[in-house]
Amino acid sequence: VNQVANLALVSSACDMVSTAYASAKDSHPYVRSVCDAAEKGVKSVTEATASCVQPVLTTLEPHVAAASEYASKGLDKLGETLPLLQKPVDQIISDTKELVSSRVADAKDAVSS
Repeated sequence: VNQVANLALVSSACDMVSTAYASAKDSHPYVRSVCDAAEKGVKSVTEATASCVQPVLTTLEPHVAAASEYASKGLDKLGETLPLLQKPVDQIISDTKELVSSRVADAKDAVSS
C-alpha cells in the first residue's frame, strides 16, 4: 500500500482530491457538517474494526508478508512497463495536451497540403 501511495501519479491524484475535498468543505457550511459527521463515523468504525482484526492479522502475518513481497515485485515491474505512473497528474495532463495539439497541427498541415 505504501509503495502504491508513493507513486507520483497516485500521490498527486490523492493531493488533488484532498484539496478539492477541503475546498468543498470550506466553501459550503452544510457540506462541512455532513463531511464532519461522516469523518467521525469512519474514524469510530475504523477504531472498532482495528481492535477486532488485530488478532487475525497477527495470525496471518507471514502470509501477508509473502503477499506484500509478491505485490511489491509486481508493482516494480508495472512501474518499469508504465513510466506514466512515475509522473504527477499535472504533468500527464500537460503532456497529453501537447501531444493532442501536435497531432491536430500535423493533421491540419496534412489537410492543407
